[in-house]
Amino acid sequence: MSRFSRNALTVLKKRYLLRDNKGKIVETPDQLLKRVAKTVAKSETEKKQFYEVMRNLEFLPNSPTLMNAGTDIGQLSACFVIPIHDSLESIFEAVKDMALIQQSGGGTGFSFSRLRPKGDVVKTTHGVASGPVSFMHVFDETTEIIKQGGKRRGANMGILSVNHLDILEFITSKRAGEVLRNFNISVAVTDEFMKAVRKNKKIDLINPRTKKKVRRISAKKIFDLIVDSAWRTGDPGLIFIDQINRRHSLRPLGKIEATNPCGEQPLLPYESCNLGSINLARMIKNGGLDWKKLKETARIAVHFLDNVLDVNKYPLPHIEKITKANRKIGLGVMGFAEMLIRLGIRYDTKEALELAQKVMRVIQAEGHQASIELGKKRGSFPNFIKSVWRKKRYPAMRNATVTTIAPTGSISLIAGCTSGIEPLFSLAFTKEVLGGVRLIQKYKPSRVTVTTFKIKPEWHVRMQAAFQKYTDNAVSKTINLPAKAARRDVREAFLLAHKLKCKGITVYRYGSKPKQVLYTEDSGEPCCEI
Repeated sequence: MSRFSRNALTVLKKRYLLRDNKGKIVETPDQLLKRVAKTVAKSETEKKQFYEVMRNLEFLPNSPTLMNAGTDIGQLSACFVIPIHDSLESIFEAVKDMALIQQSGGGTGFSFSRLRPKGDVVKTTHGVASGPVSFMHVFDETTEIIKQGGKRRGANMGILSVNHLDILEFITSKRAGEVLRNFNISVAVTDEFMKAVRKNKKIDLINPRTKKKVRRISAKKIFDLIVDSAWRTGDPGLIFIDQINRRHSLRPLGKIEATNPCGEQPLLPYESCNLGSINLARMIKNGGLDWKKLKETARIAVHFLDNVLDVNKYPLPHIEKITKANRKIGLGVMGFAEMLIRLGIRYDTKEALELAQKVMRVIQAEGHQASIELGKKRGSFPNFIKSVWRKKRYPAMRNATVTTIAPTGSISLIAGCTSGIEPLFSLAFTKEVLGGVRLIQKYKPSRVTVTTFKIKPEWHVRMQAAFQKYTDNAVSKTINLPAKAARRDVREAFLLAHKLKCKGITVYRYGSKPKQVLYTEDSGEPCCEI
């Protein structure tokens, strides 16, 4: 009997199973898993282990690995960051790089903070600069064209420093309806800025070309505009850039300025990362968590993800060079809410927060140990000597980072579980996948079943922080708010996320976007994309 649900089979047929030149499906779901296991494994033992954890839906890698392993494309990574410097050549080189990455199924993140502001001088033409936001539209339109023929939506993260002279235009750039549809946008806020917000102080806005302070402005004015825009449209989110760089394992290589599209993977310029997630709903035995199975699965998953780095076909040579120099991987979880329900625990409780920390602490510890053992066996990542692991006197480390909490929007459908660490969206909801196919998900009510809009924002943020405590990279989670939520709720969520040392935060107020991926069945209104 198939382990895949009807929804899983629909998604697999629509996007994942191989087709011939005439568009006819030429493999079964089981053959897909065998194709992936065979491509990634370095031995027969590994091939069997990899196949079994995927067949049992205990672990799945990110979508590009499922789609492209064993094919001519062969690009298996989900996350990329491309640098943009203040020149026309650099901007359009980044557009080209983005197109090649998205064509192969990857998502791209950018910091536009180095670009000169709108109205600034352009010496070569004696004209004036159009500013970062105008160039974002070039990236957006390119993504729109690329995604029309793809299996996977093109996606971008656009980040701008809170001290950039064009920050106000950036914050409101998505208010005008269907613009920058292929971008999530986030403001890179500093601790200094957040302190200024709390103390109602002013900050400097800087021209990145000259590095000169041009204007003083109330931090509260900027923050209130961010809050208002997020309340209206779901954008921008916040990236707590100082916290990201404090926890950066390779500081001598430079500061991190950008993340992947969903914010869970901070990366250096031209770095890529491949992700995978353990299905916690499959880690239950005799009414409790099977800790032994969880540990074993984490170790197998680390081996899998490390192997991917070697068999991957990289879209650009400089991406391959830095990715293999740092060997970052991102192991996370999905099915967390379903696990809680099966264990009889409400999502918005202290017990759930404590279990979240314990689960992630175990995955982190086992993942790190597996990476140490791989480092001893295969060699540490080349930049190990420059890393925090060397300073901590680790004997070896195969990967600069090991853990990441991704949203798992598609692979959770294949696994038949709730996405990432999100609570149950609704007892009945519709998810729209690429090509307009709508999938209906239904769950039975119980005394511990609590859905996302019934959970106070504080609990959403605290759950994100609980997972972040034992995660090398970052955590992707949407702080879902009911339609009646006030701007005050957004403000408090942002402040709490910074206080609890999250690396970023995204909010979404029900019904605030004209088109989205998730819809509640009873209303048909759009809701947040996870």
